Amino acid sequence: MAFTHLHTHTEYSLLDGSSKIDEIIARAKELGMDSLAITDHGVMYGVINFYTAAKAAGIKPILGSEVYVSPGSRFDRERVSGEDRYYHLVLLAENNTGYTNLMKIVSRGFTDGFYYKPRVDYEVLSQYSEGIIALSACLAGEVAKNITRNNYEEAKAAALRYQDIFGKGNFFLEMQDHGYPKQKLVNQNLLKMSRETGIELVATNDVHYTFEEDVAAHDILLCIQTAKKVKDADRLRYEGGQFFLKSEAQMRELFPYAPEAVENTHRIAQRCNVDIEFGITKLPEYEVPEGYTAFSYLKKICYKGLAQRYGRDKALRLDEIKAKLNFELEVINKMGYVDYFLIVWDYISFAKSRGIAVGPGRGSAAGSIASYCMGITDIDPIKYQLIFERFLNPERISMPDIDIDFDQEQREIVINYVVNKYGAEYVAHIITFGTLKARLAIRDVGRVLNVSLVKVDKIAKMIPFNTELKDALNNIPELRKMYETDREIKRVIDYSLKLEGKVRHASVHAAGVVISKDVLSDEIPTYSDGKTKIVSTQYQMKELEELGILKMDFLGLKNLTILRKTVENINLEKKRKGQKDKVILNDIPLNDEKTYEL
Repeated sequence: MAFTHLHTHTEYSLLDGSSKIDEIIARAKELGMDSLAITDHGVMYGVINFYTAAKAAGIKPILGSEVYVSPGSRFDRERVSGEDRYYHLVLLAENNTGYTNLMKIVSRGFTDGFYYKPRVDYEVLSQYSEGIIALSACLAGEVAKNITRNNYEEAKAAALRYQDIFGKGNFFLEMQDHGYPKQKLVNQNLLKMSRETGIELVATNDVHYTFEEDVAAHDILLCIQTAKKVKDADRLRYEGGQFFLKSEAQMRELFPYAPEAVENTHRIAQRCNVDIEFGITKLPEYEVPEGYTAFSYLKKICYKGLAQRYGRDKALRLDEIKAKLNFELEVINKMGYVDYFLIVWDYISFAKSRGIAVGPGRGSAAGSIASYCMGITDIDPIKYQLIFERFLNPERISMPDIDIDFDQEQREIVINYVVNKYGAEYVAHIITFGTLKARLAIRDVGRVLNVSLVKVDKIAKMIPFNTELKDALNNIPELRKMYETDREIKRVIDYSLKLEGKVRHASVHAAGVVISKDVLSDEIPTYSDGKTKIVSTQYQMKELEELGILKMDFLGLKNLTILRKTVENINLEKKRKGQKDKVILNDIPLNDEKTYEL
């Protein structure tokens, strides 16, 4: 096999690519290919999933992105409009340095240059060019766009500029043929340009769906993205049905006049070797006072808390509790989680010192004496006979997970404290993706196909929540009957079955926050929706855990807000009446008889 697809969009080119990662990798394997690239639009959302799935299938993963390049500075906004706001450029990571630089480039597109799309500029590309192989991209690339506008010399100058940025042999002129006359014009000029400049050619297919028969479903996906209907004349289309994962034979048939362009794809693939490290915990270091190590400081906090929590109860065997605490401390130290406990203790201490309501603890962390002594939890594991090993166990290595509840209205104060303490470049929210569930798929497809809202609503309401469409079709006789007797409904359901489960949009995890040992964009690509000053990761929670990135859960709990306001109102009323005592929430006994009599 001497061909590799180097320009490939998955469903993470949101509502533009329709290929699921497992599906497209399986198809590449079926076609006898030994490598495949991922180059989603301006993002790296699917890279880790793609990397692990490709490795498991025996396919070499080529990690990349089709980035957007501003024609001027990435900070420019209204200098140009429409399609001229950005050019396309395909970037592939040649090695681990290139992978890190690719993450930097993609992250800067969001943090610096977002304007309709996450844009970078020549300055960013130059700064992070090492280890990157670049392709001139499709008709929206700077080289191709200038050729179609009869600006050959400007196109050539752009190509030479990219070659200067990435280095000789690291920039390629990209040829595509989806049956468009403009592409034939571009390809002839690229042949000439290659001869004149010595810049090599590469042949790609702009893959947006896996199989040839997926063209109609992909067209519906485009309509969902652009809020158009299939019947609309003025809308985005990928005409011709040629944007699927083609075989090597099909690609060679398209470019008989440039066999080296086809073969260069595999040469590039052989050059790309990225090795991602999994399972190595990358905890940030907590800065302890002078004279302490992190472990000695942890012990100091715990021993002080031990005296406060248990020292006044003469009925308790303090030596036995201290022995259990020391066992926990040794486990925490041995597993490398000392800094983790100090970080959690620090922001909880901050919250409590500011009068921010903090939950008593949830989940297995409540079984830790160390957590209780540090004030991370307020549930006594000795009194309630809770088990530490459910939380941390040396025989079952996993990241600790202490979920903390905060007053919903004051949660952001704590997060901002963490950002200010560790630095904005080290802290991020966690991205999550909404998918086309069965009901939503029916509604979206029905709208795009211009089917009666009443009819679409009736179908959607027949499908139970959290039920896959195929199961609903098999288990709901009325729905099956409508599917078999109404051609319009059948069409809606058939397309919905193809699109169900695909990624629809990106959003932010309700509670998750990561804190990194190094600058986040050295470890993962980041993303910003423009709605908050804090960036989000481009990788999801599961992938972050695999990469060893520390994840914290800052949960906003409305009940804590209600409790805080209730206590405040009671104490204000007491003050008005001249009463000096105050209600303290944690001092209220859990076995108060009068309360139970209510």
